[in-house]
Amino acid sequence: MKNTSILIVEDEVIIAKDMTLTLSKLGYNVLGHCISGEEALPMAGETHPDIVLMDIMMKGEMTGIEAAKEIHDKYNIPVVFITAYSDEDTINRANTSSPFGYIVKPFKANDLRATIETALARYTEEQQLKRENDMLYKLAKPDNKKNILFVKTDSKLIKLRVSDIMYIEALKDYVNIFTVDNKFVIRSTMKGIQDKLPPDRFVRVHRSFIVAMDKVSSIDHATVILENNESVPLGGLYKEQFLEKLNTV
Repeated sequence: MKNTSILIVEDEVIIAKDMTLTLSKLGYNVLGHCISGEEALPMAGETHPDIVLMDIMMKGEMTGIEAAKEIHDKYNIPVVFITAYSDEDTINRANTSSPFGYIVKPFKANDLRATIETALARYTEEQQLKRENDMLYKLAKPDNKKNILFVKTDSKLIKLRVSDIMYIEALKDYVNIFTVDNKFVIRSTMKGIQDKLPPDRFVRVHRSFIVAMDKVSSIDHATVILENNESVPLGGLYKEQFLEKLNTV
């Protein structure tokens, strides 16, 4: 927590002031307060806080979800959502931006601190994991980087051909990589593994699933059926992007 800097993005001034006061009492360094996603983007770039607390529902053209995704993708800053809504639809939409946690209004000081510290610990672990995965990725020959992955299982590094991958499933801090006749469990985030795969050959169909396009056999409503007859769910938020990649007639 020492010297942890925080940017607050909240369009309700009273809540923002209360949060600023609470965070200051807890020992955090509040860098500032924005009232919109449009205002938050440049401020995040200028101040580069350790973490951003972002209201999901704000006035303006940019939603908190959109702003969070841009801040995380552009500046690699973890974002925790502030919300008065905990319904499944809101959470599902928010999860598409890979948040590091949620603070539900009205909040308590201890809950605020616990959420922030948990988010920062997860972020630190993910960055370490990314460095390790990048190192493994570099073991592949330069001209084959998009065709070969090295996966770490126990104490061994195993070469995996990308063309053998059927689909990938996320399980908290791990992902399962399924091939036709094998399964590899590795420590990685969904975004981390997706960044290593050729985007023209793999597509995310659900917040917990990535499929190989050439292994898709059919689509039945909200289900993607693969060539080995296994099926994975097709999430509504990913359906349009997935269908755009299909060569339909």
